[in-house]
Amino acid sequence: MIPARFAHALFCLIMSGLMSCIVTGIATVKAVGFGPHTTGDWMASWAFCWPIAFSVILILGPAVKRMVARMVRPEA
Repeated sequence: MIPARFAHALFCLIMSGLMSCIVTGIATVKAVGFGPHTTGDWMASWAFCWPIAFSVILILGPAVKRMVARMVRPEA
């Protein structure tokens, strides 16, 4: 098991991986359509985007959580 102190980083890794995979897949199909090289183009795009997405979520995630906390009403 992974120690709890790494929970935020693990969340960021998984969330950024899933979101960047889905978004790059949709963008790749929209840009080039389905063809013999679509999967390779998608994976190349994903490999480029995942580290960027991870960094953004890791760095901006806490600020976004604080913004959301100010926007919602606490439950009674």
